[in-house]
Amino acid sequence: MLELLKLKDILLQTLSRQRQDHLWETPPESIADLNQLIADLEAQSPSPNPLDSPLLMGDWRLVYTTSRGILGLDRIPLTDLGQVYQAIRGDRVYNVAETKSVLGIEGIVAVAARYVRSCDARVSVTFERSVLGLRSIMGYRSVTAFVDSLEAKSRVWAIDVPIPARDGVAQGWLEVTYLDETLRISRGNEGSIFVLVKD
Repeated sequence: MLELLKLKDILLQTLSRQRQDHLWETPPESIADLNQLIADLEAQSPSPNPLDSPLLMGDWRLVYTTSRGILGLDRIPLTDLGQVYQAIRGDRVYNVAETKSVLGIEGIVAVAARYVRSCDARVSVTFERSVLGLRSIMGYRSVTAFVDSLEAKSRVWAIDVPIPARDGVAQGWLEVTYLDETLRISRGNEGSIFVLVKD
């Protein structure tokens, strides 16, 4: 157990230093070491059936990813990517990214999806809607309050666009490879890695 806690601490310290240097970027010489740390933690996951665990539910903050979709948000001209969250409520998942322009305008880019379990650790994901808006107009206070309003089907003052279904076919999958009270590691169908923490 000590080894597990030590690995977890090393991973989170490494990601904390990296994020201070530059948002989401991993120096090429660090990628192999980072991948090994993640794999070592995954091999010792304390949750053998993570999708059955109540620890999965809640609001998770992304601290590392290789997802091109998320990293692409940090390349929008004159806009910086802030915190990124994944909120899980029952069979629904909400990906929420906070953004800020050089003019100080704060925005939200969010995607809502539904997931269906396909095995002990993997879910098939179908995206249902995309929400884009300005935090000031939306009255955005926190990711929890925002997701709660989406769950309650409250009116959101934003661009709210349904994502067309593809004849019931899932648009991707996500596998939870490590889960404890404060750390989750997942891998996606495009080979993406996600490391998230629960504050």
